[in-house]
Amino acid sequence: MGRSPRPRPKRLGLKLRLIREGLEISQAVMCERLKFPTIHPAHISAYERSEREPPLPVLLRYARLAGISTDVLIDDKLDLP
Repeated sequence: MGRSPRPRPKRLGLKLRLIREGLEISQAVMCERLKFPTIHPAHISAYERSEREPPLPVLLRYARLAGISTDVLIDDKLDLP
């Protein structure tokens, strides 16, 4: 008996990219702003293309940088302000 995969927010990658572009910064600068030494530009790229799901602490930092609630990031029914 395996577990079924948990649902992933379909718009998360797009929202992460829009946040970074709204801040007018590169993926490398986003890594610096997130302040996680193990996060590299390739990770940011994978998050934005929805190929990889960011850990919760990374989502929290994205939300804080954007001045929004994490609810906005993970709820596909909510749009970025």
